[in-house]
Amino acid sequence: MEDVKKIQVEVAYAVPQKQRIIALEVTEGTTLEEAIQQSGILEAFPDIDLSQSKAGIFGKLHKMKDPLRAGDRVEIYRPLIADPKAVRKERAAQGKKMKKGGS
Repeated sequence: MEDVKKIQVEVAYAVPQKQRIIALEVTEGTTLEEAIQQSGILEAFPDIDLSQSKAGIFGKLHKMKDPLRAGDRVEIYRPLIADPKAVRKERAAQGKKMKKGGS
């Protein structure tokens, strides 16, 4: 019988009202997309469209087919509501000084 190695990973997603981080055990070699599907997060957040969404590991963008390593945290990213460059230009045009944190 072949030894199947399991690894611990997390899948995270957040919207302004709530966030969810799901810890799960997956088979070594599991991809980002497979972990997302196995986590059940798509049922908790039906608005996630994996064909359109981007995902990463610890804040770095990765492809859905990239394999995971033990301890990875998969993050599903939402599209930006406003272009940060456009917001900065608008503030500069109004003569407002940006504070730390963008507010």
